[in-house]
Amino acid sequence: MADITLFSVNAIVILCPSDNSRILAKYYSAPHPPANLSNNGNDYPGSNPYPNLKDQKAFEKGLLEKTAKVAGDVILYDNRCVCYKGESDIQMYIVGAAEENEILLYNALLALRDSLNILLKSSVDKRTIIENYDLVSLAIDEICDDGIILETDPIVIASRVSKPPAQDMTNIRGGIDLSEQGLLNAWEFGKMKLSERLRQGL
Repeated sequence: MADITLFSVNAIVILCPSDNSRILAKYYSAPHPPANLSNNGNDYPGSNPYPNLKDQKAFEKGLLEKTAKVAGDVILYDNRCVCYKGESDIQMYIVGAAEENEILLYNALLALRDSLNILLKSSVDKRTIIENYDLVSLAIDEICDDGIILETDPIVIASRVSKPPAQDMTNIRGGIDLSEQGLLNAWEFGKMKLSERLRQGL
């Protein structure tokens, strides 16, 4: 029986199948390896199975080749459970250990897809993701932190990414109403003050 752990995600990867390029990739490992770990490696729950760029690129290339041939949502590849979804010209992947709960991984993948659809206004493609790289990266960070799935509700994820915290909003606005009516009121106030000054002779 495998050790029980909160670390369920080894990687979240967004790739472009048309040119075999990486758009965004985050690989995770547990921040603290187990105390009884032997010197030979990274074979413990929550470890990063692809610690360097060369291994990551080889894994991603093989993953693209495998998922191009297979129709489905979940595969077992390189002794890893991989959930994937295509959207426009990209493929999104969430990678977990072979014994990981694929329903949990798939729900996290759906949360990523749906939150990106909300944030990017249903225009989830390579160009839009690159232009909004900060929002995409923040959305992934809201879903998963160090391999631990934190949130799977796309509406909550999108609201956390797109809006500053409420306590900061009062500092930013400084009590100014930035709605359309508020701007019209400010315009009328400015016109009134200008006409008063002109009547007084400046």
